[in-house]
Amino acid sequence: MAVVTGITAAILVLSACTTDSLSDQYRSGDQKGYIAGDGSVLEIPQEQRSEPIVFGGSTDDGSAIDSATYLGNVLVVNFWYAACAPCRYEAPDLEATYQAYRDEGVQFIGVNVRDQQATAREFANTFGVSYPSVIDTDASAQLAFAGQVAPNAVPTTLVLDTRGRVAARILGRILDVSTLEALIDRVLEETR
Repeated sequence: MAVVTGITAAILVLSACTTDSLSDQYRSGDQKGYIAGDGSVLEIPQEQRSEPIVFGGSTDDGSAIDSATYLGNVLVVNFWYAACAPCRYEAPDLEATYQAYRDEGVQFIGVNVRDQQATAREFANTFGVSYPSVIDTDASAQLAFAGQVAPNAVPTTLVLDTRGRVAARILGRILDVSTLEALIDRVLEETR
């Protein structure tokens, strides 16, 4: 019994020494209201991509939206909310990237995970965001992605291929817009 207790104590001590950035953020007690990703990038080869993501909802302008509308186009989906500091920081870069790629048929959709329509619209006006955002206060859009490539942090940006499958994910704030551009370019290249 003493050996088991000693081993258990050693495991507990060692596990307390390990670091996990998400756990560290939670334990910090800074009350920032979100868990930030680290900007890590995940790319999924075509043959390993799961089924197309099916989602919909109402947008920040009150329109209905359905993922089927975007099939045949590369789609960038950004999960965000207005009080999220990294979301505010990356909003101009996302808009600039949208403007740079829209003539190539690349579409953008925001998924606002927390705010009501008026708050989301004010954010769009303040930061000059012209693409629509789904108001996802019931988490239905988030749940549609959860079984495949979950948006585990806010912000998270996903690139979907022309079949509606997740091809890439940036977990957290986009640290360099060229990273998103490279991911879009690679998915566009698949269609050429």
